Amino acid sequence: LDHVQAMQERKALHTLLAKRQEDLPPRKMKDSYLEVILPLGSQPEIREKYLNVHNSVRFGRILEDLDSLGVLICYTHTKQEMQPRSPLSIVTALVDKINLCQKIIHPDCDIKFTGNVSWVGKTSMEVKMHMLQLHDGDYSPVLDATFVMVARDPENKRPAFVNPLIPESPEEEEIFKQGELNKLKRIDFNTASLLKMAPTAEERNIVHDIFLNTLDTRTVSFQSRKLPPNAVWMEDAKLKGLQICHPEERNIFNRIFGGFLMRKAFELGWAIACSYGGSRPFIVSVDDIMFQKPVEVGSLLLLSGQVCYTENNYIQIRVHTEVYNANTRENHTTNVFHFTFVSENEVPQVVPKTYGESMLYLDGKRHFTAVMKEI
Repeated sequence: LDHVQAMQERKALHTLLAKRQEDLPPRKMKDSYLEVILPLGSQPEIREKYLNVHNSVRFGRILEDLDSLGVLICYTHTKQEMQPRSPLSIVTALVDKINLCQKIIHPDCDIKFTGNVSWVGKTSMEVKMHMLQLHDGDYSPVLDATFVMVARDPENKRPAFVNPLIPESPEEEEIFKQGELNKLKRIDFNTASLLKMAPTAEERNIVHDIFLNTLDTRTVSFQSRKLPPNAVWMEDAKLKGLQICHPEERNIFNRIFGGFLMRKAFELGWAIACSYGGSRPFIVSVDDIMFQKPVEVGSLLLLSGQVCYTENNYIQIRVHTEVYNANTRENHTTNVFHFTFVSENEVPQVVPKTYGESMLYLDGKRHFTAVMKEI
């Protein structure tokens, strides 16, 4: 009931929306800068929620925190002096990338998150966040994250304008320009998607080499295939999960928090990396998470994860989530997640059998290559 009431109250905020972006006061990067401490060291009672079985910090919880912080930073960027409540609904559109420079996050040392808006379009904002951990009196970097948030009207129905951003120094100009480039890079990556465009000549050779490598030397036919030594068929490197979306995980629009979806997808990805590699996996990078459709409370969320590329100790995993609506009996893709894990030991090679799997393999390889360039 309180939820329905909240939505009714939000309707009244429509009058506070700007008609044009020019009507909104410009902001600087420092205006949205926030620092948040997660006191794992000084407040042991909150530790339990963040603890995993290896006695380090659950990365899924960190994803939830980054998601909340990203939204908070955007509200800080768009806050108007005289308005007690924001007319904007700010939602996560995309996790551009999260790169880690520490394998282990300690469960008993304070963590500091910092971040600010780094680029602004008409209705979208890029947020850069950093996570550091306290060791011997100093904060040392753990990860960097880039999220893209979008602003919508009070009922979360259509896009809404946000304050423009004005860079103040050459460094800030550079950061802003990078935000613009990130946007273009995403468009390019999407345009060249294997779902739309044929693989490159080099990629075609890779697929053909894999095919030749799996031919049965005795029969030499196109049909019979043999698994090379120390390899796993792609179809045998999958796990599925199901989540019932309870009201506990909802935001004010009766939809499921993006951070919660990320945690669930990450945990499935981790489980796959764990069972596939046979040793403890560590997350290296999360990239290119598109939030395509919101997840309504009461939906059945189906998660399917798949090892799609491997190299030495690295495992590239794709988790695809869809919602099933029991009333309409329809399925809709809501997200695709890409995770790069590194295993303690070398992992078997994953081998595609069908053309579709080969495309998934190449897509995984593209993501992996992009991540390795960054790191």
